[in-house]
Amino acid sequence: MSSLLIFALLCLTATAYVLGRQRSLKAAKRAGGISKLHSRPSYYGTLVALWCGLPAFLLYGIWQAGESSIITRLVTASLPEHIRSLPANELGLLMNDVKNMVAGNIVSSHMNQEMLAAAEHYRSLLSISHATIAVLVLVLAITATLLVARCIKPTMRARNQVEKVMNLLLLASSTLAVFTTIGIVLSVLFEAIRFFRTIPVSDFLFGLTWSPQMAIRTDQVGSSGAFGAVPIFTGTLMIAGIAMMVAVPLGLMSAIYLSEYARPAARTVVKPLLEILAGIPTVVYGFFAALTVAPLVRGFGSRLGLDVSSESALVAGLVMGIMIIPFISSLSDDVINAVPQSLRDGAYALGATTSETIRQVVIPAALPGIVSGVLLAVSRAIGETMIVVMAAGLSANLTANPMQAVTTVTVQIVTLLVGDQEFDSPKTLAAFALGLVLFIITLVLNIIALQVVKKYREQYE
Repeated sequence: MSSLLIFALLCLTATAYVLGRQRSLKAAKRAGGISKLHSRPSYYGTLVALWCGLPAFLLYGIWQAGESSIITRLVTASLPEHIRSLPANELGLLMNDVKNMVAGNIVSSHMNQEMLAAAEHYRSLLSISHATIAVLVLVLAITATLLVARCIKPTMRARNQVEKVMNLLLLASSTLAVFTTIGIVLSVLFEAIRFFRTIPVSDFLFGLTWSPQMAIRTDQVGSSGAFGAVPIFTGTLMIAGIAMMVAVPLGLMSAIYLSEYARPAARTVVKPLLEILAGIPTVVYGFFAALTVAPLVRGFGSRLGLDVSSESALVAGLVMGIMIIPFISSLSDDVINAVPQSLRDGAYALGATTSETIRQVVIPAALPGIVSGVLLAVSRAIGETMIVVMAAGLSANLTANPMQAVTTVTVQIVTLLVGDQEFDSPKTLAAFALGLVLFIITLVLNIIALQVVKKYREQYE
């Protein structure tokens, strides 16, 4: 039903464009030629199409946003008194079963006659809602089309109105992105505050033991939980640091070679091959780390007399570094190529060699972009999960030895949110606290990058 209605609206919008354009041409013919029109005919068609589609899609979106809650309230109000008097959480579970039954999904409990009647009532209200919104949306679209098309005349400022609407759409899109970011931050912050009401902030930030296992029921024997996040962030920084030690020199040297030394034919071949690394799924890197790199590192360590764990931060960092090489090389290559040729020519005119020009002129001029690429790669390394799970393990060890198993923040967030656990338990809420601290760290890195970019941009502009 929804897809059919949307398809119908799109067809009406296309028809409205054609109608508006034809109306403008007829108006121009009566006025003495197309030059008498204030705007081009396509603007008149676009204006009619916007008036046809935008109000209808807006009404449809608002209706869809409130449809489920309104129908749920109506169905809940029609339930027998002994069901409506249930606690809110039990009543919510029953209504979820009703919705699942209407949608054809598996229900979690036995459906008696009263619940079957509620499901039938829900289904009938849903049908009425769909029919009502379809009629309203189509009537609104057709009415708006006819009204706007009838108002078309040569003096109508269609282009101005279209540009004003497009500006509003662009503003709404940017505002939506900003508010989405704010909503994500607030949701994480709200749940993190709930966690910190149970676990002190000092214990979380400075605790040295991470063992979030807790008893699910009061009669169950379980650990009381330890939420010291230092081992997790230590593991995250260690793996990200190893990855950057691999990725930064290799990526930067690759970019310098491709932009300054490679012939066009070699660049055409090498750069796409290098960027293919960015398209490989991370699970493939995980297999490569667990099945190929880990045995090699363990065997090499054994020959040197070192005790290398089968899952280690070193292996995860090495493979992660290979994975993020394209982020640094591709971005650095672009910014190095963006350095004005006049700077190179000036250095050559003063007698500098190619390597001296690269060190003294090109790299400093491209440093803001290079720093941005490195920071982007750091964020990618900190957020990686699959390689760490398969190559570094899940053990929250507080160690500076990269040859031992460690874990990272993102891996622990996934682990905490998987399994049979109450959502409001400290174990589950700890995932949001970890996410909040990770967000703050990433924000600080971005601020540092912006300051570096600002400093060197001022120097070379």
